[in-house]
Amino acid sequence: MLLVNKDMVVSVHYELKVDNNGELVTADKSNPEQPLVYIQGAGMLLADFESNLAGKTVGDTVSFKVAAENGYGLRNEQDIVSVPADSFKDKDGNLDTNVIKVGNVLPMMDDQGHQFQGIVCEITPDAVIMDFNHPMAGKELNFTVTVADVRPATAEELEHGHVHGPGGHHH
Repeated sequence: MLLVNKDMVVSVHYELKVDNNGELVTADKSNPEQPLVYIQGAGMLLADFESNLAGKTVGDTVSFKVAAENGYGLRNEQDIVSVPADSFKDKDGNLDTNVIKVGNVLPMMDDQGHQFQGIVCEITPDAVIMDFNHPMAGKELNFTVTVADVRPATAEELEHGHVHGPGGHHH
């Protein structure tokens, strides 16, 4: 019986729930045919996620909470930014209101070429107010996880830092 420990390839089925106005709602869950596969201890997942699975084995189910600060962080008001409306206008000076509308998630890039996503919060004649906080920032994460499989990672997987084969990376 193999246990979830460092350098083991772990396959899990999970459900993530977060609070939505006092009610826990499913925010994400694994596909029954495609479990989440990772290397325990490789830093691919939240540290609290991995620590709650340490020592478990195939068939074990565990429910746990991850505080916002240990998950996707607390919301930061400095990550709500006013971007000049001109940045979103086409060559004719028009704003594409099918794309630039409140609630839409837009891919953005800073002046160093880093890519990230922002949610449109407000549109004014001069600016688009964007929220660059992670959508799960400020939320306590409520996980229920079932271990589906555990096996030793291969030397190649450990060297590359990710799982190969079914559920993993293919070179």
